[in-house]
Amino acid sequence: MAARSPGTALVVGATGISGQTICRRLVDAGWRTYGLSRKTELPVDGVTPVTADLLDADALREALRGTAPDLVFFTAWMMQDSEAENIEVNTATLRNTFDALAPENSVKHVALMTGLKHYLGPFDAYGAAVTAETPFHESEERLDTPNFYYAQEDELFSGAERLGFTWSVHRAHTIFGFAVGNAMNMALTLSVYATLCKETGEPFVFPGSETQWNGLTDVTDADLLAEQMIWAATNENGADEPFNVANGDVFRWRWLWPRIADHFGIEPVGFDTEPRPLATRMDDAPDAWRRIAEKYDLVESDVTRLASWWHTDGDLGRDMECLTDMTKSRKAGFLGFRSTSESFAENLARYRDARIIPR
Repeated sequence: MAARSPGTALVVGATGISGQTICRRLVDAGWRTYGLSRKTELPVDGVTPVTADLLDADALREALRGTAPDLVFFTAWMMQDSEAENIEVNTATLRNTFDALAPENSVKHVALMTGLKHYLGPFDAYGAAVTAETPFHESEERLDTPNFYYAQEDELFSGAERLGFTWSVHRAHTIFGFAVGNAMNMALTLSVYATLCKETGEPFVFPGSETQWNGLTDVTDADLLAEQMIWAATNENGADEPFNVANGDVFRWRWLWPRIADHFGIEPVGFDTEPRPLATRMDDAPDAWRRIAEKYDLVESDVTRLASWWHTDGDLGRDMECLTDMTKSRKAGFLGFRSTSESFAENLARYRDARIIPR
């Protein structure tokens, strides 16, 4: 099967960091692109909004009527209070989408974005039962603990068998990217933190663990993730396979942290004795950011719409080495890569150009 020519695509979760990036790439490549979210307006030009709640099966069916996508990119998830609730809700979103699309029988491929909790375990058992050696490989056995990523995969497999589409799963690590109105993005969170440090005179202290400071790790550029998902959806070597997706380089935070600081003209402070999480040090951030936004005429004065302290703390606070192997997708023909330091710099430049971060 040759690579598919541009047709119609549906991006579920079109306002997220990954969804926005996939939308941009699809539009640029000539795909008629629908973006599904609960919002009536989307941040990417050229995308047709589809407004619906993924948990409202009837409304979703009506909203998707007539879209008839060839490809579906599923990047949405909804965090709940327990893993049992995560499983219930995040499988229902997939099932409802497949049910809504079934009558038109148009779907050829569904690409599902998950992440490294596939190897590390769910939020409420995070890192407690890791059995695989790093770098993680796609062939690792599932952990013996409930995990909504596993449940999502099973729902995907069931939908593929029922509706006859091929599938791919994309296990991203920490994502660096450009997105408007989405705070779960380490590149933006660290940029906000560095800006606060520069303006208030506070030190740019690494918030995470000694393991993360000194150990090897990797991250995923959002553009690279979009490239891999579109590649898998349009090429036969990407069909019916799970793939890790990371930039392809590895680094230590003790190396990257000073390079981030250089972009802001501030002094970096490394790990010392114990983690110093951002969530415990950002009580004054809302007021401070409002002053910064007014001073530099920024487009967003609400820091909670830009930074996710807990999410970055979770990634940087892990007390285990965490990196993935990319051999499988390279052998299949996906040869994309990114420099992590350049990825951060490029995304920071985009945030500055958009007046989200001051120059």
